[in-house]
Amino acid sequence: MKSLHSGRRIAALAGGTAALAMVLFTASCSTEEQAPEETTTTTTTTTTTSAAVEPTDKAPRINPNDPNPFSPTVIAPPAPTAVPGDN
Repeated sequence: MKSLHSGRRIAALAGGTAALAMVLFTASCSTEEQAPEETTTTTTTTTTTSAAVEPTDKAPRINPNDPNPFSPTVIAPPAPTAVPGDN
C-alpha cells in the first residue's frame, strides 16, 4: 500500500517538475523587444496597353440575376418515416 502512494507522489513530483521546466523555458525564450518602425513610400505607375486584362481568379462571377453557381446540383431524398409506435 505504501509503495502505491509513493509511486503516485513520485509521478506527481515528476509531472510538476516538467510543467515548471516548460514554463521557465518558455519565459526565458520570449523577448519583449519590438521591431523598429520603418516608414516606406511606394510609387506606382500605370501604362495602358492594347491587350485585354483578364481576372486571374478561377471562381465564377456571381450575378444577382443568375442562379447561384455554388448551390448543390443533387438534392437528397427525404428521410423515411417510421410506422407510429415503431422506434
